[in-house]
Amino acid sequence: MSVDGGASMIGRMLDGRYRIEERIARGGMATVYTAVDTRLDRQVAVKVMHEGLGADQDFADRFVREARASARLNHPGVVAVFDQGEDEGTVYLVMEYVAGATLRDVIRKEAPLTPARALAVMEQVLQALGAAHQAGLVHRDVKPENVLIAPTGQIKVADFGLARAVTSTTAVTATAGVLIGTISYVAPELVLHQGTDARSDVYACGVLLFELLTGRKPHEAENPIQVAYKHVHEDVPAPSSFQPGIPHYLDALVARATARDRDLRPTDAKLMLQQTRRVAIALGQGITDDPDLVADLSPTTSIWTEPTVAEPWDILVFEDQDQQATNQAARRAEHTAVTPVAGGGPPVPRPGPSTAQSRSAIRSRRGAVLLVLVLLLAVVAALAGWQLGVGRYTDVPEVSGLSLTEADAMAAAAGLSVTVADERFDEAVPLDHVISSSPEAGGSVLEGGSIEVAVSLGKERYRVPDVVGLPLPEAEAKIRDAGLTSTEPVDKFNRRYDAGVVTDISIASGSMVKPDVQLELEVSKGRLPIDVPDTSGRARAAAERLLDEARLVAVVDEVYDDAVPSGRVISQEPDGGTAFKGDQIMIVVSLGPEVVEVPEVIAAGVDAATDELEMLGFVVETHHSDQYLGLGYVLEQSVSPGDAAPYGSVIVLSLI
Repeated sequence: MSVDGGASMIGRMLDGRYRIEERIARGGMATVYTAVDTRLDRQVAVKVMHEGLGADQDFADRFVREARASARLNHPGVVAVFDQGEDEGTVYLVMEYVAGATLRDVIRKEAPLTPARALAVMEQVLQALGAAHQAGLVHRDVKPENVLIAPTGQIKVADFGLARAVTSTTAVTATAGVLIGTISYVAPELVLHQGTDARSDVYACGVLLFELLTGRKPHEAENPIQVAYKHVHEDVPAPSSFQPGIPHYLDALVARATARDRDLRPTDAKLMLQQTRRVAIALGQGITDDPDLVADLSPTTSIWTEPTVAEPWDILVFEDQDQQATNQAARRAEHTAVTPVAGGGPPVPRPGPSTAQSRSAIRSRRGAVLLVLVLLLAVVAALAGWQLGVGRYTDVPEVSGLSLTEADAMAAAAGLSVTVADERFDEAVPLDHVISSSPEAGGSVLEGGSIEVAVSLGKERYRVPDVVGLPLPEAEAKIRDAGLTSTEPVDKFNRRYDAGVVTDISIASGSMVKPDVQLELEVSKGRLPIDVPDTSGRARAAAERLLDEARLVAVVDEVYDDAVPSGRVISQEPDGGTAFKGDQIMIVVSLGPEVVEVPEVIAAGVDAATDELEMLGFVVETHHSDQYLGLGYVLEQSVSPGDAAPYGSVIVLSLI
């Protein structure tokens, strides 16, 4: 298998399909490039394995199987796996390309985050991991670098299955010092080589939440071995010890997720998601102190045997006290024997008849005593066995369906106690009532022991927030913070709200709904544009009616016009394009030609008559009458005095 050649991969075509373009990341196991899927004409991310891993055929086979398993994981919060292959010794994986940043970039630039924002980030991460855990997949390398943030704000978790392929083929020993995963987020059981399950991912999520809240890692040291040692021997500190003001119930959530005893952690990411949502709801309601919630989330005390170690990763196993006592007794028995007397004591005389009878009687008495002793020992042994065995146990009473208070009382009557091991929502069992117990009713538990119970959080319901009037991104964030989801919004024109603002929601705000209910949002596209009709040349009444039907308002101006008949539209403004309901449209209506009353100018001198008529806007023409004597006075006028004539019309004067 060839090593990833860095720049030498640029421009290479894998399997004749994926053209490598640019290197975007390099890690301990692989290098990631952007590439073009030439067959589907889309951009993808290609992860090329380093030679140290890809050269192992066993690893390559496991890698293929894990890639296939990851590809079956269909969730919007998980980076999709499209393809996997090998080209001339290069083992590669083709994944969805997510443009944007990693959570590490956000932590580096913005941490510590506000509790609300940190919980919103964790909610999306836990949703993705919860889907994986439900499908039987464990991530094994949850860290900020594997949490990608798209420009839309969508969070996606990357690199499922790869860590499992590595750990399946790599010996993890104290001498080799090999530990797959990022040491700052590794769970104690991985350091102790006790195997991994979904609770190891939960531990990493708890560390991640701590880092979001404080801007620092919980365990820091000079080298990775010391950090691993701290994971095993030191609890993760409370975030509030570094960031005062963080509610104690948020400290409890981090403590529960990072309990060194994995039996005290949430069983998987789905359960941690429920607990995270409870905390987010309390935070959203402005609750600063909730002792009940702190008590519910705090890790329940259990027997956690602190490993005794000579070196940080070499764990020594000791016998417990009971086993030591048993082994010591066995060793004493092995070394105890009856030793006969040896050597030259005086000869023993042959017993006579009386001696024989005496000894026979003694033996008879001894036999009876021994028989009684054997019987007594048998009774004592039976009683001791009963006491140490069956007698030490008590039958578990039926507590399912009882309130937690009733269950405590029932257990106390049987000499037992109740420990809340799990809390979860339940559609059938009321709030603070027992869903199930371990052991179940009729089972046995040591006298004075504890019954572990799962307690109902009631029906899982979340309050619909009021988002009408908010911009869409803010409304969607508020819905997520409330523990709910929404569908693709429906865009509609709305004259009341600006574009991009939520105008309606499918379920009234304040309603309590199930978590799987998806809210439908209606978003404004702004006001509805209206095509402006052309009213030019139309009669005034027809023009006003046309604009009214288009839900526009006509504003009329009247002017004289020699060319356009009276009552007809000369022009409008605007004369086209679009407007919005209620907008004003200016129309200019003709009054027809302007008319002027003609004055009487008969007997007036021609110059005075001409001046008067021209001042009124008339055009004056003169000619000599049949009776012309050269006097220069007006004898007749073509338009009778007092009549109206159009402005600018011609008036003829006859002179005498």
